[in-house]
Amino acid sequence: MQAILFFALIFTVLILPVSAPMALVTGVLFSSILIHPYPEKNKTWSNWLLKVSVLGLGFGMNVAQVIDSSLIGIEIMIASFVFVLVVGYLLVRVMGLSKNIGHLISTGTAICGGSAIAAISPLIKATEKQISISLAVVFLLNAIALFLFPPIGTYFDMSQQQFGLWAAIAIHDTSSVVGAAMSYGNEALQVATSVKLSRVLWIIPMSLITLVLFKTKEGKVKIPWFILVFIGIVCLNSLVSIPTIIGENIVVVSKKFLIVSLFLVGSGLPLKNLKSLGWKPLIFGLVLWIGVSTISLTLILF
Repeated sequence: MQAILFFALIFTVLILPVSAPMALVTGVLFSSILIHPYPEKNKTWSNWLLKVSVLGLGFGMNVAQVIDSSLIGIEIMIASFVFVLVVGYLLVRVMGLSKNIGHLISTGTAICGGSAIAAISPLIKATEKQISISLAVVFLLNAIALFLFPPIGTYFDMSQQQFGLWAAIAIHDTSSVVGAAMSYGNEALQVATSVKLSRVLWIIPMSLITLVLFKTKEGKVKIPWFILVFIGIVCLNSLVSIPTIIGENIVVVSKKFLIVSLFLVGSGLPLKNLKSLGWKPLIFGLVLWIGVSTISLTLILF
């Protein structure tokens, strides 16, 4: 019965016009009230479905769009990256927080949430508990951002381009970035996707910085290959005349898959798991997130 209900909910969010925040909440409620039938496979499914969805969005973009979007507000992106790492380093010392947890949350906030945490954790030999706490903090703030950002963008009368840039800088995970941007508009979605994927590449220099800071010699830097595939699809879409109806349908299906991936993300972390976080990691992540969100919003608007 658990499995039947699980797949019935996936079918529902796939077919019906369910919003990104609602899909996320549905997943959280499902795993909080019932028992997830496939807890070990859920993370893999959500990860691959998100990648396939993002690749599908590439059929609705061209090279000029991606380059222009990726270069928008590059100074703001660099400033936010430096801000998070410096303030994160200082907060770890002031709060007496675990160095590993502080570095993982800082990295997730500065770059791309769970993906960055997964890439950096082996380099610092983080324990399973430290990884879980860091992911839980990032997930919680992602969920809040998915609800808060679109109304804030509307309140400040942000343009599609401005909101897409802000979402890509101030929201951690790619899934929540595209979810929030999709709620705001198609142009915001294109800008947010391009900027966020360009920021994912920052995992490479961040890994090198981590090897130096933690004096690790055995670490192996991970390269986010799927971003190169995304670039290849965009180039193909720009060079080859793909029928409009095919490209549009691929984008529509990809957006639906994004909604399903948010349901899977939500179902991967029941509310009971958040109770064991502890106040220090939560306050640490909250301060960094509010700081980078406020600073980037101010710079984008003014």
